Amino acid sequence: MSLNQKFVSQTIPTQNLRQKIEQEIAKRGPIPFSRYIELCLYDAELGYYSRNAEQFGKAGDFYTSSDVHAVFGRLLARQFEEIWRTLGSPPQIEFLEPGPGRGLFARDVLDWSEKRFPEFFAALHYSLLERSPALQSRLQETLGRFLATGKSSLVSDLPRHSGQRESLPPQSETQIPRSARDDKKVSSLDRPLIVFANEFFDALPPEVLSEQGQLYITFANGRLTETWLPPSAPALEFLDRYSVHPEPGERIEAPLAAQTYMERTAAAIHRGIVIGIDYGYTREEQLSGRHRGTITAYRQHSVSTNPYEAPGEQDITAHVNFTALAAAAAQRGMDPHPLVTQSQFLLGIGEGNEFADAFDECRVPQERAKVALQLKHLVTPAGLGETFHVLIASKRIDPGSVQRLSGLSFGKEKP
Repeated sequence: MSLNQKFVSQTIPTQNLRQKIEQEIAKRGPIPFSRYIELCLYDAELGYYSRNAEQFGKAGDFYTSSDVHAVFGRLLARQFEEIWRTLGSPPQIEFLEPGPGRGLFARDVLDWSEKRFPEFFAALHYSLLERSPALQSRLQETLGRFLATGKSSLVSDLPRHSGQRESLPPQSETQIPRSARDDKKVSSLDRPLIVFANEFFDALPPEVLSEQGQLYITFANGRLTETWLPPSAPALEFLDRYSVHPEPGERIEAPLAAQTYMERTAAAIHRGIVIGIDYGYTREEQLSGRHRGTITAYRQHSVSTNPYEAPGEQDITAHVNFTALAAAAAQRGMDPHPLVTQSQFLLGIGEGNEFADAFDECRVPQERAKVALQLKHLVTPAGLGETFHVLIASKRIDPGSVQRLSGLSFGKEKP
């Protein structure tokens, strides 16, 4: 059976979401694969991230580094404070986290900064970019104290600084999911900005291409089915510049939404830094035959390559193209720095004080042993340490100063 004849789902559990997808196809014709994923993840009522906040954590469908132990946020708080000092210890610094989930990372960073870095905490304002009502409600619970005092805020748009005049990439429905599109304008922002995106870019819907063209979803004979149409110019240009063209029988993602979002993020920064942590690849790795066809679905800690199995009830991701993200940041005036693994990044931050942040509250040997195992999971190849990579890009900061940050210095000879 050819790919364009392949039925992608016999039954769809979420009938209401299926009906919504069918109605859009009936109105518009075949929809891009990215639009299908956008509806599955970000539909305001039935999308995976909109329905509830129980899919996060060890009891849900997946968990992030913040779910392992508070030490992840504590180590990053130490790195953020170091960045603040590298920026000259300004009296005000803005922090933005897109896709903050339940707010565990934000709570850990704010709690630890307040306890260990009071001067940095006094200068810090922490913004959370989240539009899911269910997650906003959870953020209110997790960060109530900080939201009430104005130390933290919920926002729905990237900030704009007063000197920002760059033309931004167009925002089509298939490029930026509604959870990340402009909803309201935030006041101009000229103070330094740190943007931290942890497992964010992997959830922005990609396009999919094969030798037959670009993937679209249509509806025929009572079923959703895949079809292939001529590829768009932006998708082909993306493959030419940042990826590879698919070989026979192969599928390749073109994450145009992630590319656009990074451009918009970089344009929003007058002076500051972007830190992105995710699983992904470089173009060189794709050229060597790796990371081709990376669409993955997660449900109750089970992994599947079928994004059509339970729309609205499973997380759907694609590996991040770090070559493209770095180029997008550079196009908006940022200086991308060499990738490091999460292991290198965290070990660099923690080696200066022998990970005292992790063991600070351990009172008995058993607690210390438990934390040591959790820390091991964050930094070792058997855990998350080598799975995730860290992309850092800076603007209007001496590149040498950035390279001397502890997170980028592991294994380097100290001056």
